[in-house]
Amino acid sequence: MPHDHPDPEHADQAEPRRAVVPQASAGRRFDAVLAELFPEFSRSRLAAWIKSGDVLLDGQPLRPRDLVRGGEEVVLAAVLETQTHAQAEDIPLQMLHEDADVYVLDKPAGLVVHPGAGNPTGTLVNALLHRDPTLATLPRAGIVHRLDKDTSGVMVVARTLPAHTALVAQLSARAVHRQYLAVVVGALVSGGTASTAIDRHPRDRIRMAVRENGRDAVTHYRLRERFRAHTALECRLETGRTHQIRVHMAHLKHPIVGDPLYGGPLKLPRAASDELIAVLRGFKRQALHAETLEFTHPTSGEPLRVSAPLPADMQRLLRALREDAAAHAESGRR
Repeated sequence: MPHDHPDPEHADQAEPRRAVVPQASAGRRFDAVLAELFPEFSRSRLAAWIKSGDVLLDGQPLRPRDLVRGGEEVVLAAVLETQTHAQAEDIPLQMLHEDADVYVLDKPAGLVVHPGAGNPTGTLVNALLHRDPTLATLPRAGIVHRLDKDTSGVMVVARTLPAHTALVAQLSARAVHRQYLAVVVGALVSGGTASTAIDRHPRDRIRMAVRENGRDAVTHYRLRERFRAHTALECRLETGRTHQIRVHMAHLKHPIVGDPLYGGPLKLPRAASDELIAVLRGFKRQALHAETLEFTHPTSGEPLRVSAPLPADMQRLLRALREDAAAHAESGRR
């Protein structure tokens, strides 16, 4: 089956892509066959090109549901238009892994991922476009999942359309392993699974909430370290809803330390040291870090596992909690 597959990033300068419909595909829908002939493009993008007449079968436009006979020539003459019009900015990024298909980076707390009405510049998208201008032709500049502004840690970004399509498919199939470290209020005695559905809060549009008719959301959590009145949890996402870990932990009455939206009033352990009080009072973001991401590389097919080091503020928090626990255990033995 002949293919003419230039780099997707440079499709606007390339010759039309061509392929021949296999005889084995006779009697099948045009859109389904097209998705197999050009797997580097998503089905929704191909459907839009069929509708706009940018895909021809033996020189003729077809509808998605039309059936093919086999042996016809498909010509895809679409131009990859700019998807992202954000301004490129020289913002330093900490890369954990980099190749022709993907970036895996360590996002610092405080960095917004996507430009918005309140922050058109200074975002991860602006930084990525400076590093690789061809990302402007990809949906969301290649970003396939996001972290909240004040959540730190590892993120993967696609650099080509095939990589983007493959990573979105892995996320949809729940085949990406996403592991977080969270420090929560309360001394938990065991791990578990939170599986309550999540949707927008009915009155506060900034917040998410557990809603009976919301989208399914599953967070697995297990004890990493237990302190007097706090717990470090390892959380694994099965789904990727907005604010998922934060909402689930708050719903379990163990909100994440420092969470401005879901954390509630500051809670201090009895007879806490001045240092621990200062650290807890000064922790102004959710103590949540995306520490490990594991997925199948979209080109090589090999598993890729990347971890981001724990940032200094969370290291300080854990150190203060450990010292507080150790001091009270020592005084109890006296």
